[in-house]
Amino acid sequence: MPPRRALQVCPTPGCPTLTPAGRCPTCTTQATRARPRHKDAGRGARWRKASTAYLQDHPWCECDRCAALPMLQRDRATEVHHIDGLGPLGPRGFDPDNWQAMSKSHHARETARDTFGHG
Repeated sequence: MPPRRALQVCPTPGCPTLTPAGRCPTCTTQATRARPRHKDAGRGARWRKASTAYLQDHPWCECDRCAALPMLQRDRATEVHHIDGLGPLGPRGFDPDNWQAMSKSHHARETARDTFGHG
C-alpha cells in the first residue's frame, strides 16, 4: 500500500478546501470558465468575424518581406496584424486600413519587434 499524502489547502486565495494536491474541483472549474481560450485572447466574436473576413479577402502574407515577392511565393496568411500595434481594443482596432494579413511566424516576428525591439 503506498504511503498516504497529507492533505493541503487549495492554493486558490481564500479557498479553505483541503485537497490531496493542486486546486480543489470547484476552483479548477471556476478558473477554467473564467479564462478565455488562448486563440481568442479575450477579443470576442466581433474580432473573430472581422479578422476571418479580412483573411478571406487577403489570403497571402502582406509583411514587408513578403510584399516584395510574387503573390504565389508568399506564405499563407493566418493572422491579422494591427499596424499601430494596439490590437482590436485600440482606437483603430476595427479599421481595415490598420490591418495586415500575415503568416503566424511573420506576425510573431513583427509583434516581437514592436513590443521588445527585436527582429
